[in-house]
Amino acid sequence: MKYSILFVSMCLILSACTEHVPTPLPQTSDSPLTGLWTLYSMEQRDSATGTWQPYRNGMQGYLLYDGRGHMALHLSTRGYEQFRPEFPNFNPQIPSEALQHLTNSYHYLGTYTIDEAKGQVTHTKLAHSNPSEWGLEAVRNFRFEGDTLVMTPEEEE
Repeated sequence: MKYSILFVSMCLILSACTEHVPTPLPQTSDSPLTGLWTLYSMEQRDSATGTWQPYRNGMQGYLLYDGRGHMALHLSTRGYEQFRPEFPNFNPQIPSEALQHLTNSYHYLGTYTIDEAKGQVTHTKLAHSNPSEWGLEAVRNFRFEGDTLVMTPEEEE
């Protein structure tokens, strides 16, 4: 009996260790959006003065378009990763200070479509850091200034 349990355990371990090579998805886009973009600046216009100011005193993040219709976005306040004390993931005993810090991180992943004639990309959010935004769409106007991607939200707020 103990040998059969050992044999089954070894089979499970070995099957878990085998390399899985996914079948590559076909390229669906040769868009200049394809790739990983690093946030350089995120600004908002002051409605009273009309001047541009850093959003939330500075943000950092990444935007990824895989060229196959999938995208991911992560934004956080500048220096987000330097928060201390560290805390474990998936633990209900997280201190309230840490829970409050988590609100400084915003991320979603989903699919995207491009309307090059309008200079717009539409993100359909499959998963989001805010559960109320799962399944919603975000439309972004885009243009290039040299090698810099400039994006603005289609919505007013």
